[in-house]
Amino acid sequence: MSKEKRLEGKVALVTGGARGIGKAICKRLADEGAKLAIVDILLAVAEQTAAEFKAAGIDAAAFAADVSKLESANETIDAVLEKFGKIDILVNNAGITRDTLIMRMTEQDWDLVIAVNLKGTFNFTKAACRPMMKARSGKIVNIASVVGRMGNAGQANYSASKAGVIGLTKTTAKEFATRNIQVNAVAPGYIQTEMTGKLSENATDAFLSVIPMKRGGTPEDVANVVYFLCSDDSNYVTGQVINIDGGMLM
Repeated sequence: MSKEKRLEGKVALVTGGARGIGKAICKRLADEGAKLAIVDILLAVAEQTAAEFKAAGIDAAAFAADVSKLESANETIDAVLEKFGKIDILVNNAGITRDTLIMRMTEQDWDLVIAVNLKGTFNFTKAACRPMMKARSGKIVNIASVVGRMGNAGQANYSASKAGVIGLTKTTAKEFATRNIQVNAVAPGYIQTEMTGKLSENATDAFLSVIPMKRGGTPEDVANVVYFLCSDDSNYVTGQVINIDGGMLM
């Protein structure tokens, strides 16, 4: 007897979905039957990931977008609607870092991180909310970070952008609640990705020393919680931020 797929027939758009945590989220949602709109600033990378999913029998399509530009977000939403006819799930995952102490941080470092991480989340939420409100149904999950709740030396721009994402999540959850659209965020801690793999041994040890579970998380750990927030199991959950951090922040 085959396992019931909880997201059968749903269309999920994941920004930054071609690599890392975004790709793990795409796989988790697809495992539950979702059709995938994989968005990346590099179309070739998105197409490669979409091809992998299609080879596994998953309905997936690639879209190029600069999340920091509202026009690009609008065009992408229109293209996804033309391809799939609807958008049931939006995961705002695209993000970058430009880490340095604030005394050395350039205005460009600040502006770029805010533009991608915070404005990008605003842009795609704004672009996707109209079809969701019309359908009176939708799930939006924003990828924040524990540093958006606790701060972190050397990450003023990243911390500020993710704190902004949390504020945006709570506000849009209130605005969309009567239209049956739930908006939530997850706040990953130290997750083992290509990005954290570049950290020095000392930096890695410093992270692990403040994690009660004494290990990093995996992209799949994040994807599992995102899936819950995209499923009907979370229909009465909105405006929440769920830490995925092994107990780092309690």
